[in-house]
Amino acid sequence: MKRLLRLAFLLPLVLATLGVAPSALAWGCKGHQIIALIAEAHLTPRARSMVSQILSASPISPSLSRYCRESGLDPFVDSSTWADDIRSLRPNTAPWHFIDIPRGARRGNLARYCRPADGCLTSALAAQLRVLKNPRADATDRADALRFVIHLVGDLHQPMHAVTNNDRGGNCVPVSFFGRSPQQTDPIRENYSPNLHEVWDVEIVERSSRGETPQQLARALERKFRGRMSAWKTQRPDFAEWAWETQALANTIAFGRLSREIPIEPPRDVATCADDNHISSRMFRLHEDLGPRYQSAAAPVVDEQLVKAGVRLAALLNSLWR
Repeated sequence: MKRLLRLAFLLPLVLATLGVAPSALAWGCKGHQIIALIAEAHLTPRARSMVSQILSASPISPSLSRYCRESGLDPFVDSSTWADDIRSLRPNTAPWHFIDIPRGARRGNLARYCRPADGCLTSALAAQLRVLKNPRADATDRADALRFVIHLVGDLHQPMHAVTNNDRGGNCVPVSFFGRSPQQTDPIRENYSPNLHEVWDVEIVERSSRGETPQQLARALERKFRGRMSAWKTQRPDFAEWAWETQALANTIAFGRLSREIPIEPPRDVATCADDNHISSRMFRLHEDLGPRYQSAAAPVVDEQLVKAGVRLAALLNSLWR
């Protein structure tokens, strides 16, 4: 028991060191699984056969430590969270999960927000798509590329993964959420939980789901958005357009509906929440208090983004194997 308690205490520290703290897992387990379930339902028979062949040729290693432990998932849906787990072994992939578009940025070329040496969400998606499309690529590389594409399309539709206010996508914005006050989890890096990023990753989905399974939620969302899915299916895949669309939602809803307005910061590079004159400590003093009004504004956006991501992912994969 003492050993288990010690491991439970150390796990958040280890994950934070590796850059994969639970609050940094976009959409959490349930969100990514919902996206994959919706995408899978809209695959053509040809695309379904191809993704099955590719994933079967190089399955996920059973030795890989998995954060999401939902049982009974098929390989396609199970693959949706693999990219977060693999960061512990491939830390160079951490920048692939987001693109830091400043809050005040106007639409234009995204290249300035995507460092060539590190890559970013849109460039990683394009690169992994090229590997996936290559029938002569190594089987393991191709399966990994498919797993990245499944995951990163989801990330690209999470508003806090396409924006920054020198706050690491809202990770440096402590918030109270339905009475749960923010607590400091790392005094050196000045991390707090809950924070705005964590709320959008996990808390909004969990509060809306009321204990329903990802399968139940996916079916309910399919029914809710049935009339709009055909338009999303026929759109040409455009990662830059999706990024700007997601950034706009971050501005208007994620930040726009906060209990206290947060000014736009002059863009600066930040490595931790202690940077930019202690950004998280300054945000902490705003006492952001999010409850029913914020949930009511955010939940419909989350629902739509989950469905949109799933339908667009299916359309993207269908386009590869006509």
